[in-house]
Amino acid sequence: MNKSLVLLFVSFVVLTSQTFSLPRFALRAGGACIDCHVNPTGGGMRNESGWRYGKNNLKMVNSYSNEEFEMSPYIGKNILFGIDYRTQFLAKFDSTQKRTDFQNMTGALYFNVEANEYLNLYAHYDFVQSIWQGYAIANILPFKGYIKVGTFTPNFGIRIDDHTAYTRGGDFGILASQKGLIYDPFYNETGIELGFNFNEFTNFTVSAGNPTRALFIKDPTYTTRLQFTPSIGDLNLLIGGSYADYKRGFVGNIRNVNMYGGFFGLQFAEFSLLAEYDIAKNIVNQDSLSNAMMIEVSYKISKGLEAIIRYDRFDRNSSAAKDELSRIVIGAEIHPFSFIEIRPQYRINMEEPKIDNNAYVLQFHFWY
Repeated sequence: MNKSLVLLFVSFVVLTSQTFSLPRFALRAGGACIDCHVNPTGGGMRNESGWRYGKNNLKMVNSYSNEEFEMSPYIGKNILFGIDYRTQFLAKFDSTQKRTDFQNMTGALYFNVEANEYLNLYAHYDFVQSIWQGYAIANILPFKGYIKVGTFTPNFGIRIDDHTAYTRGGDFGILASQKGLIYDPFYNETGIELGFNFNEFTNFTVSAGNPTRALFIKDPTYTTRLQFTPSIGDLNLLIGGSYADYKRGFVGNIRNVNMYGGFFGLQFAEFSLLAEYDIAKNIVNQDSLSNAMMIEVSYKISKGLEAIIRYDRFDRNSSAAKDELSRIVIGAEIHPFSFIEIRPQYRINMEEPKIDNNAYVLQFHFWY
């Protein structure tokens, strides 16, 4: 198996190994992540509202059994549980042959204990990737604010559910140097996060924590994000920016990484657009300047069927020539029944010098 094929498989095996929310759903509804998720910043377990949305609003075909059979995400009165499982088929095409593989991606189990009116205790574990998160959320601050304490993913940029986007984890940097920002599926921090909703369209979060994979780095990472979600008639907008001060390396060789950028989204009728542009100083090496970009366009063809096109780009070092990576992802999201999703994708990879490494992905997602 050649190096490019190995890199392809490694990058795709971590694709969506943690199941995140789809930000365009919140944009389409003119709401916020907390409307459908236990986590106020989105991702992971769905709350009862999000569970019912996934059960009733996404499916292409009505199922009488769903209407007749009593279903609930609760165990007892105050324990919420959830499941996510993803698997996929991969095919890589080059000038001489086609190579294929089947992969398990994620198998996650979620629990949330509603301890009282103000306190939630949350935990999830991915048995496939050995990833876990756990934290307490206390909704006790003014301006509909909260305190989150534990191990979680900090709130930076647009948290699309595909971590191979360069604004998230990119190609993961296992077999090569950094190819994307730090937010790959395994990235968590242990610390504290504060969030505020100053009005119905203004959200602000700030967090401090230590990366769980850091080696003897005591200085915390600081992350902040400001988001506006105004509506003008039937047009819903998303406007905001993020900043992170991150320590990278190990004792004796620690460099300070600064990441900042902006994001934008709009939704009108069945059309939605999401875009993000980030700049990272020293993420690849000292005195380097990198940038990552993501643009996603989607169109809802019918209930349970959406067409998706995304463009990703990553420039490792703005002072070097011909080191940029980019790709176009063409695909669809199909929800034939409740709790079932199918994602066919064709990925066109572009780099210099050009190599034959385009790929086809067929992903299956089951959840509850």
